[in-house]
Amino acid sequence: MTTRQIDRTSKLTRRALLLGGAVAAALPVIKPTLAAASQAPTADVRPFRVAIPQEALDDLHRRLVLTRFPEQETVRDRSQGVQLTRLRRLVTRWANGYDWRKAEAKLNALPQFMTNIDGLDIHFIHVRSRHPNAMPLVMTHGWPGSIFEFVIVGPLTDPTAYGGSPNDAFDLVLPSIPGFGFSEKPQGTGWNPDRIGRAWDTLMKRLGYESYVSQGGDWGAIISDAMARQAPASLLGIHVNRIERATTVPPEVAKALKSGEPAPPSLSSQEKAVFDQIREFLNQGFGYAAIMGTRPQTIGYGLSDSPTGLAAWLYDKLADWVFTRGDPEASIPEDDILDNITLYWLTESATSSARIYWENTAHAVKLIPITIPAAVTIFPGEVYRPPRGWVERAYSNLIYYNEVDEGGHFAAWEQADLFCAEVRCAFRPLRA
Repeated sequence: MTTRQIDRTSKLTRRALLLGGAVAAALPVIKPTLAAASQAPTADVRPFRVAIPQEALDDLHRRLVLTRFPEQETVRDRSQGVQLTRLRRLVTRWANGYDWRKAEAKLNALPQFMTNIDGLDIHFIHVRSRHPNAMPLVMTHGWPGSIFEFVIVGPLTDPTAYGGSPNDAFDLVLPSIPGFGFSEKPQGTGWNPDRIGRAWDTLMKRLGYESYVSQGGDWGAIISDAMARQAPASLLGIHVNRIERATTVPPEVAKALKSGEPAPPSLSSQEKAVFDQIREFLNQGFGYAAIMGTRPQTIGYGLSDSPTGLAAWLYDKLADWVFTRGDPEASIPEDDILDNITLYWLTESATSSARIYWENTAHAVKLIPITIPAAVTIFPGEVYRPPRGWVERAYSNLIYYNEVDEGGHFAAWEQADLFCAEVRCAFRPLRA
C-alpha cells in the first residue's frame, strides 16, 4: 500500500467509530428482545450504533491474504508460542468465511451509548431489566477481551426467561475501557484503574442510579478492586473472578518468589500447588505483560500494521488462560474469538489497550485491603487460584466465596450460565 492509501484507510476506520454519535438521531437503536427499554438519550448520553465502512473490511481482507507467515516452530508443543498450524487455520477462516457484519448486528441488537467523562467519550451498553427493583450492575471486561465478553445479557436482565427468579434481576451497564473498542483513546497519561473506577462511578450516577454493584475479571477485576478501595457511597459491593496476587500472597511466599527460594515448608499441599502455579506463570507466562507494561508503543507498531500479528498476540493469551489449555476453540467458539480480534483491528486499539499495563505500572497505587462487601468466584482454569485464607487477606468483608468446577480466565465467555449463576449468588446478600 502507498502512504496515501494507508492514511485513507486509517481515516475511514476512525470515521466508523464516530458514525454512531454523528447520525444516531437518524438511526433507531435496536432494543434487545431479552430486556425492557434502555437509558433514554439525554444531552450527556448519546445513542451509538456500529457501522464499519466496507472499505475497512476490504483492507483487512487484503492484509490477511498477503500474510507472510514465519517458518514452523521447532518444538512439538506451545513453548515457543502460537503454533503455525493453529494460527494459519484461524487466519484462513478470518479471510475466507468469517462475517464481521454478524458481530456488528450482535452489538447493534443491544442499546449502545456514548457519554463524555473526564474528557473522554466512553462507549457502553445499557440494558434495563423488565423486572422492578432490578439491581444496577456495572461489568467490566479485560485484555485480551472486550465488550464481546458480556453480550449474553439475558440471564442477568431477565432471569425468569431462563428458569430463574425475578429477585435476581439486574440492570446492566457494560462500558468499554478507555482505549479499548469504541471508547475514546486517552491522549495523555493517568488513565490507570483508579481513574477508570472513578469514571465508572460517574457513569452510574449519570444513568440515575443511587446505588449499584460492580463485577469484573482480568482488568475488570482490578478496576472493581480500585472502586472498592475508593468506596464511593453508592457502591454496595463487588464480585470478581480474578484475584490480585500482590494483595493476597503471604509475605513469606512473596519473599520466596522474589528471591527464587523454595516454597516455605509451612505451606499446605494446596498452598504449595498455588506457589508452583505462581512461579510457573512469572517464569513462563508473564512476558506479554512485561512488554506492554514497559514498551506498549514499540509492540504497537507491529500489532497495528499486521492483523495476523495482532491475532497471534491475542490468541496466545486466550490459549494460555482458557480452561481447555492450548485449545481456546474448545472453550470459546472460533467466530467469537474472531469477533474479538476484529474489534481490536477495526478500532485500531491494539496499542491504546496495551497502555493500561504501562499506566498501571507508571501510576501504581497502594493496594490496601478492601473493606466493603466483596464476593469471589474461583474458576478452575484461572491462572491464579488462591485458597480462601489468602483471599481474605485482600477482602476483609468477604460475603461470598465459591470454587466452581468449570471455566477459566474468560469466565463469562467460557461458561456463561455458570458465570451468571455465580453473579446472582454473589450479590443476593446485598439485595436487602
